[in-house]
Amino acid sequence: MSRYVLRFSALGYLAFLLLVPLGLVFYRAFEHGFWPAWHSITNPAALHALWLTILVAMIAVPLNTLFGIVAALTIVRHPFRGRGLVNALLDLPLALSPVVVGLSLYLLYGRNGWLGPWLSDRGIQVLFAVPGIALATCFVSLPFVVREVVPVLREIGTDQEQAAETLGAAPFTTFRRITLPAIRWAVCYGVVLTTARAIGEFGAVSVVSGRIEGQTETLPLYVQSQFEGFNTTGAFAASVVLALIALLTVLAMRLFRPKEGTT
Repeated sequence: MSRYVLRFSALGYLAFLLLVPLGLVFYRAFEHGFWPAWHSITNPAALHALWLTILVAMIAVPLNTLFGIVAALTIVRHPFRGRGLVNALLDLPLALSPVVVGLSLYLLYGRNGWLGPWLSDRGIQVLFAVPGIALATCFVSLPFVVREVVPVLREIGTDQEQAAETLGAAPFTTFRRITLPAIRWAVCYGVVLTTARAIGEFGAVSVVSGRIEGQTETLPLYVQSQFEGFNTTGAFAASVVLALIALLTVLAMRLFRPKEGTT
């Protein structure tokens, strides 16, 4: 009996926190019909916001994936002094408020920041442009790949890699033929989490983007601007797009997760 109570309590809690609010978002988006919602997310400002969100994700995800693999290999396969400090720094984006991240980038690249005047003299604009949005997104989505790969590298050990090196395999060949196949599921899982974080980022991007409609407004920022402008249909319709992307991300995460007994 207690087992069923715990099960229904967990499902009820999940439904109360996730399913009911998500269902209300879908209901409010389409309560006036399909076409008003469709027009709200196919206007130029909404399409640009969606495209900018995808573009920033296409920049941040490959960079953080490459960094995550290299960082995980360095931490696990090549121990060095200060490794604990590096581990702590890698977790910093998870503990730090995104708004603080955006403010730090503003202080660094702003007109009166440390690098702002030097960049401005050379015609390079970071803040209120795509580079600033990409930097903020890279920062907040940094740890996911490395945190997925590190435990897998520790679990598989180095026996096969050492055997390959003994047989004369080059380091890159050993990585390509031995290490990468062993960590591929962890990399895929980290990529999915990084993508979800990059697409949904709001706090840091809101500080560094300037929130210029049709130029530096991502889809999460577009949702807020439409809601503040009392265009609730547009806000909820854009939220549905983000929710669908999140659902596809969860589906991809389930597909990438290896089944029990597979490697």
